[in-house]
Amino acid sequence: MTKTADNVNPNVYDKGTEREIKSTDYDEDLEDLFDEREVFDLIRNINDPEHPLTLEELRVIEESNIRVNDKENWVHVHFTPTIPHCSMATLIGLSIRVQLIRALPSRFKVVVEITPGSHASENAVNKQLADKERVAAALENNNLVQIINQCIA
Repeated sequence: MTKTADNVNPNVYDKGTEREIKSTDYDEDLEDLFDEREVFDLIRNINDPEHPLTLEELRVIEESNIRVNDKENWVHVHFTPTIPHCSMATLIGLSIRVQLIRALPSRFKVVVEITPGSHASENAVNKQLADKERVAAALENNNLVQIINQCIA
């Protein structure tokens, strides 16, 4: 039995521009705080598990849905599945969470949630993504880790 995609024909959007590198970006004396754009750049190219497109191209991830507080060490990301009954929402959220945990310093508390009102099982998915034990158990599953790594690659 072959599984078909939940959203066979998703809307595809243009990718935004890459961040412009300025000469001050190389100044070792300047304090370089993490900001929303830097976190967006870390997750914008995660691949969708069902389509050969990035989360940015599907507008699952948008810079405006990211909050960062470098001083208080937290990052909060809202993502918007392409359809309200997306069966891949937990996998997408897990991919975002894993990418940020791997890329950010360990001092950051990472929260990944579905954009309010954008998914039929929003509360259940958010509960799974917030449960450290469930996330840890998921990351012990080699098949699941392999899929996440493919999305992040």
